[in-house]
Amino acid sequence: MTTIGLIGSGNIGSTVARLAVDAGYDVVLSNSRGPESLADLVADLGDHARAATAEEAAAAGDLVVVTVPLKSVPDVPVEPLRGKVVIDTCNYYPQRDGHVAELDDESTTTSEIVQAHLAGSKVVKAFNNIYFEFLRRLARPQGDPERSVLAIAGDDEDAKQAVAEFLDEIGYDAYNVGPLAEGWRFQRDTAAYAGLYVDGEVTSWPPQHARRVDVDLLREKLDQAKRYRDM
Repeated sequence: MTTIGLIGSGNIGSTVARLAVDAGYDVVLSNSRGPESLADLVADLGDHARAATAEEAAAAGDLVVVTVPLKSVPDVPVEPLRGKVVIDTCNYYPQRDGHVAELDDESTTTSEIVQAHLAGSKVVKAFNNIYFEFLRRLARPQGDPERSVLAIAGDDEDAKQAVAEFLDEIGYDAYNVGPLAEGWRFQRDTAAYAGLYVDGEVTSWPPQHARRVDVDLLREKLDQAKRYRDM
């Protein structure tokens, strides 16, 4: 695996791209506004980055990160991603995405919606529960005692292994939460959501101080997860 495609190049997408370039990957970035809008970001990332359309980024990536608002998932190209491992970073914010009945009644999860759209792909949920600045700041090389862990969920074990290896390269351990259906355990407003990586009480956003999260702390917070109806 040498090329990471990005469909969406906002805060999370651009941070993943930067970590990937630093780890020696090539990245192909795209967004809804067109390749020309990414000129400054590509110039900043250097020779291992280029801008493209979403279809081109999907086709080019050995591994592809879909990092768009949930309401934009229907616009993600399907055919170029067929057979590929796709990392989904989506979160559900009704005030932004509109209400989705299946998510409101908790009969499915965001990543299962992405998987249904990308039926021929192997979707793995990751990166959705960490503030993008902390994603950049907490990255550590393998063996560093201050290394943090990120949660992943997916229905395909080989796909999860591929994502775990990518996370390892960019500075993180991976914790397998289980199938996509278990991704609710680190969705918005759960104990394992973005506040997990904040040092101290979350009193305002954006936070200033990041903290290392190890497997024990992550597992503890995942176990504390409550369904929205039970909050």
